[in-house]
Amino acid sequence: MRRDRDAGEWTILPAEGRQGAMPEWPLTEQTIREHELWASLWRKPQAIMWERYGQEYEVALYVRRFAEAEAMESRVNLSTLVRQMADSLGLTTPGMRANRWRIAADEVAERREGSGKQPVKRRTARDRFKVVPGDGG
Repeated sequence: MRRDRDAGEWTILPAEGRQGAMPEWPLTEQTIREHELWASLWRKPQAIMWERYGQEYEVALYVRRFAEAEAMESRVNLSTLVRQMADSLGLTTPGMRANRWRIAADEVAERREGSGKQPVKRRTARDRFKVVPGDGG
């Protein structure tokens, strides 16, 4: 089956994201909003691959266009471009699939979230019936 053959070709990215300082902004003067987006993006798991492939300019252009698209007067086609750029950077589900990237399960967070919860006891159909006192109708 094709899925079995392709299973080894996926890159698993750590759920905790990229560690360390973000790269320097490579474009002309950066706005406050661009700085916020830049810092946020470089903490994502996908940033590991951007760094590996030297995609600082691509990420910076995405940040700049994203900030422009947020403006009320922005053109519709700019939003389309931003979505396409997000796909190519692996920031969307289709983009992750196209790049063959997966984010590893965050086992520590799963244990932390699951530690205080008791498993829900499933009731049977018989248990869900309730006897109502009285003449029933």
